[in-house]
Amino acid sequence: MNHRTARPLRSVTLDDVRGAQKMLSGVARTTAMEGSRHLSQLVGAPVQLKCENLQRTGSFKLRGAYVRIAGLLPEERAAGVVAASAGNHAQGVALASSLLGVHATVFMPHGAPLPKVSATREYGAEVRLTGQVVDETLAAAQDYAARTGAVFIHPFDHPDIIAGQGTVGLEILEQCPEVRTILVGVGGGGLVAGIAVAVKAIRPDVRIIGVQAEGAAAYPPSLAVGHPVAVASPATMADGIKVGKPGVVPFGLVRELVDEMRTVTEDQLSAALLLCLERAKLVVEPAGASPVAALLASPDTFEGPVVCVLSGGNVDPVLLQRVLRHGMAAQGRYLAVRLLLTDRPGALATLLGVLSGVDANVLDVSHVRTDPRLGLSEVEVELHLETKGPAHCAEVGQCLRDAGYTVIP
Repeated sequence: MNHRTARPLRSVTLDDVRGAQKMLSGVARTTAMEGSRHLSQLVGAPVQLKCENLQRTGSFKLRGAYVRIAGLLPEERAAGVVAASAGNHAQGVALASSLLGVHATVFMPHGAPLPKVSATREYGAEVRLTGQVVDETLAAAQDYAARTGAVFIHPFDHPDIIAGQGTVGLEILEQCPEVRTILVGVGGGGLVAGIAVAVKAIRPDVRIIGVQAEGAAAYPPSLAVGHPVAVASPATMADGIKVGKPGVVPFGLVRELVDEMRTVTEDQLSAALLLCLERAKLVVEPAGASPVAALLASPDTFEGPVVCVLSGGNVDPVLLQRVLRHGMAAQGRYLAVRLLLTDRPGALATLLGVLSGVDANVLDVSHVRTDPRLGLSEVEVELHLETKGPAHCAEVGQCLRDAGYTVIP
């Protein structure tokens, strides 16, 4: 381990965040704050969306990465930097290094989405695909740092990283000075810790609420015992907050400054992503949509004005397709049904006529005639339907039963 990362880690102060803001002038964008009429009506108070999905590289990660690398000593810059990431941190480190003239090596897992791998290379980093999961990639990056002397740039567990992310909090206070509640997606905790440092020092009355994916929620048990603990096998579509254990530095700040930590389900994440796309016209990744998911889950529990930090928009198109379909299903706008039909000419056409009568749009049809489970005169049909909500789904099901069809559970 190089001598810089071996130094004792300090805490983070408002002065650190303000210093980071000066350093980032002309580098990071002051991202837009967009109002949401739909969410405001739902909450009964103004709701604003802080659009870090529109930041350079598509997420807030550039802020912390730039501050961390800019603070390196000349000899450390000469040795280069190394990072491990499946996407957002990789791109932040790549661009920051390029802007500062520092060579960057970024380790990414073999399963990393191709658009994120390509973008990291285009920002100027040397990309090495290693391991199948981020933990393996992280180990490879740390081994590389030990062998070469390159400075390891941690995605969240360093004061400089936290100070850089905290500049989001300063912008929120400037853009929405009357804010009462800020919702922030949480993985390792760097972003929420930085925002809390900045906001609580200026406006201690503002409530800071962290949001974690239910399948990767390491903070609730960690806060319960008073120190970071790992979650075994974290699992969520929100890869930006899929972190198994809080960082030591952000954990101390979160425990001191963050008012509450909530969790959201995969269905709630899908619905939030879909809402951002449809209502706000914003492409947001699942991690970035987590604050909106928490808002949708319990809209009457937040004091307004509320600011939701949309932390990133780097969603893989393949995942986006799956998430949108999942979100539509969660809202009752997508229905999959399996039916048994009598094997005779025109049976499928008759079924489609029934569905047309109830205004269900057929997306695709699977027609199985040869299966040992079926009788000689039976066929199985699986239909994917576009529907208009839970009530319409129930209407479709009842219509099929009334028409004499056997719906397979």
